[in-house]
Amino acid sequence: MDNNIEHRLLGSEEEDPTDLKLRVWVESKKIWRVAAPGILARVSQFGLMVVTQSFIGHISEFDLAAYALVQTLTVRFANGILLGMSSATETLCGQAFGAGQHHMMGIYLQRSWIVDFVTATILLPLFIWTTQIFELLGEDTAISILAEKISIWFIPFLYNFVFTLTIQMYLQAQLKNMIVAWLATVSFIFHLVVSWLFVSELDLGIPGAMGALSISSWLVAVGEFVYIFGGWCPLSWKGFSKAAFSDLWPLIKLSVSSGIMLCLELWYNSILVLIAGYMSNAEIAISAFSICLNISAWEFMLCLGFLGAACVRVANELGRGDAKAVKFSIKVILTTSVILGLVFFILCLIFGDDIGYLFTSNEEVVDTVAELSVLLAFTMLLNSIQPVLTGVAVGAGLQGTVAIINLCCYYVIGIPLGALLAYLAGLEIKGIWIGMLTGVAIQILALAFMVWRTDWDLQVKKASERLDRWFLKPSEEPDESLNHA
Repeated sequence: MDNNIEHRLLGSEEEDPTDLKLRVWVESKKIWRVAAPGILARVSQFGLMVVTQSFIGHISEFDLAAYALVQTLTVRFANGILLGMSSATETLCGQAFGAGQHHMMGIYLQRSWIVDFVTATILLPLFIWTTQIFELLGEDTAISILAEKISIWFIPFLYNFVFTLTIQMYLQAQLKNMIVAWLATVSFIFHLVVSWLFVSELDLGIPGAMGALSISSWLVAVGEFVYIFGGWCPLSWKGFSKAAFSDLWPLIKLSVSSGIMLCLELWYNSILVLIAGYMSNAEIAISAFSICLNISAWEFMLCLGFLGAACVRVANELGRGDAKAVKFSIKVILTTSVILGLVFFILCLIFGDDIGYLFTSNEEVVDTVAELSVLLAFTMLLNSIQPVLTGVAVGAGLQGTVAIINLCCYYVIGIPLGALLAYLAGLEIKGIWIGMLTGVAIQILALAFMVWRTDWDLQVKKASERLDRWFLKPSEEPDESLNHA
């Protein structure tokens, strides 16, 4: 590949190393080239579930509580595992792109499809026997029965994760994720229209809302397949290859550590919703808490754009062998994300009393959401810091270390503290949220310390060794009988 083309792809520019303003400007352009499409894509994709929750919430409070349980427990758990496992694609493709090994990216993508598809199939029983699982966890029987009917509708959504998550990271690593942003935006608009038609006009209830979710989510996957197979990734996609079935074990190990890392993080909130289900007024508690979590998660999707940017920039520079560029990029990304977090912190304080009306007309639920608005605002602020630090770790392939940090901060500190404040101190939902915030705050401190102490010259060496170990020459990797895409 011509060096001039490669520099344009990486967004490289001539810059004076002594001119700080110019360096920040150049780095910011590189960051936003990855972050902006990633933000638009993730907000739109998560917005599909938020819109569905909103339509179901206006059917009845009972339906809203059942949907909230499935989304925040089962779906979040599965999404955490698959998102985490897909981050292995982000690490490997980002480093391969930075090293100029573009043809390996298509092989890494195919290997991730295999690993993630098997993982999704293993998770399938969670969506089939939802009633028994929720009853075993002590949830209300009536809510558990309805939750199973909703969870069955989520199965197509589960397998959608296998392809949309991995393809987004594959495209993002080579700075082609704008197509994902456009597809996700079109899908979101389509979902609004179809949900209104199925639920409000045709009165199809839950089947209408969930059917609209399945159709809209698969539009993105189909569009991504057309983009890749249609020849818009000529350097990284050389067709299907038997090489995708080789060297799966190293990818599985990296994927599992990645899956554990993000699963522990996303399941953290789910357990807190489960605890909320044991409150005196479980239906109100679950509904209010899940609404706040969804608002927080929607803002978190913005910050995941910076997670992706941090991962890509760190992985690219490690692949290129530039440790100084890695450290400078981390500082610029973190500053940018924190400024965005402060904006949402202020907005949440201003409009906290009215947020609940977006999801329900029940005054008791709205009042409970309003009581949590201050804690929600601080959550928004912390959301702007934590994903960037996680993205740095993913870009360097340090998912295993982050998994240990998440386990200690969330499950040894956050959840026990939340339960104690909720039940023994009588703070109920507020107590749960304070425990959650404490766990996140300690996690941020631990991640910041880890990033500060990381030897980035050593990480450059490790990235080079990993890429050399898994490298296949272009003439070795495509199998001619399979090269038909």
